[in-house]
Amino acid sequence: MTIDHTGSDRARTRLALSVLALCWFAILCDGLDTFVYGAVLPRMLADPTLGMGPGAAGTVGSVATLGMLIGALAAGPLADRLGRRTAIVAGVALFSIASLACAVAPSLEVFAAARGVAGLGLGGLIPTAISMVMEYAPRGRANLMVASLMTAHQAGGILAPGLSMLFLDSRGWRFLFLLGGLPLIAVPLMLKFLPESMGYLLARGRVADAEALARSRGVAVTDFVTAPTGGRGTASTTAHRIRRLFTGSRAITTPALWTASFAGLLLVYGVATWLPVMMRSTGYELGSALSFLLVINLGGIVGMLIAGQVADRVGPIPTALVWFALTAIGITALSVQMPLAATYVVVFATGVWLFSAQTMVYAGTAAHSEADFRATAVGLTSGIGRFGAVFGPWLGGVLIASGTPRWGFGAFAVAALLAVAALLVVFVTDRVGPRATTSSVLERVSP
Repeated sequence: MTIDHTGSDRARTRLALSVLALCWFAILCDGLDTFVYGAVLPRMLADPTLGMGPGAAGTVGSVATLGMLIGALAAGPLADRLGRRTAIVAGVALFSIASLACAVAPSLEVFAAARGVAGLGLGGLIPTAISMVMEYAPRGRANLMVASLMTAHQAGGILAPGLSMLFLDSRGWRFLFLLGGLPLIAVPLMLKFLPESMGYLLARGRVADAEALARSRGVAVTDFVTAPTGGRGTASTTAHRIRRLFTGSRAITTPALWTASFAGLLLVYGVATWLPVMMRSTGYELGSALSFLLVINLGGIVGMLIAGQVADRVGPIPTALVWFALTAIGITALSVQMPLAATYVVVFATGVWLFSAQTMVYAGTAAHSEADFRATAVGLTSGIGRFGAVFGPWLGGVLIASGTPRWGFGAFAVAALLAVAALLVVFVTDRVGPRATTSSVLERVSP
């Protein structure tokens, strides 16, 4: 087998940035769709046509995240079997159509069902896009590229309350979900310009396709994949890929990463769903409460860029460990009555740590996985974590309905500490146990 070794640094960088840009757009839309529910929730609670109370609102949020759970669990193996490009484009199309259905839903039951379908598309998008971007990242910059990708999720989180401030009073909450369907227009462009994963092509034995793709972009296959994955020329089964998640030291690190993802997504989606309502319960007006959602996501963008650079120096696991510890401090501080300016500072700082901590869990999972089962590994970590994402909005709704909103801050802080404990297990295992993988990605993310 001959693999073309031509290609320039400029061409490699151009290809990496084009993949990042297309996946960034997809994750931006994902973030908008994820956060828009929390942004419009106070208005939906006041809509008499829905008859939605806090308990029902938490249930709807959990239905969406249940869909994300199923989507994440299914998308990883499907992406490793059918292609990561296919999985990304299908995810965008699915949640866009479901968002349009939310906009015209005649009842709470139909709305909840549409949110569940949207979750199927949303759940598989992030882990698949992370796998794609990490593969195409320049050496030594994988974590920064992944963190840059995930700024899109926070940008979507900023866009959701921003659009709500502009249109919620004048157009109503349905208009915001109508806007969430617009990414459907971009699906043909993504089909045309987003390349398939070279690692996937090699894992499927499609060496000629990988070489043709590389030549068309002016690069070499070996610029992105060290060698044909696994040396088999054929794809492994889903069961075999899952078994490999528990070989060697991964028998310890995989469950620990799943635990960290569970705790992290409980925190992320609990805060994303209930922060405006919790802040309103402490006396802030709706506009201020929405501003907190905007500010925490702005902090998330800054945090992604900081965490990515730190992780490229020290590794994603130590970075996530420290970030979750700081998140616990920030969440606890929000339960204390403070002047408005101080509250904004704490909300911003919490955003800096919270969202990028979860992203580094994904990056750490990818770093422990080889190319031919990386989407499966990240997808399962995300999927198992979605159990926390289901539980978080439900827990917040129960605490709000019981009249104890401040307990929500404490519960979310405990979740952050659980993530710290799980990541400490990974950190120690990586340093005292045998390495389970020789993935080229490990070379990229190691300092």
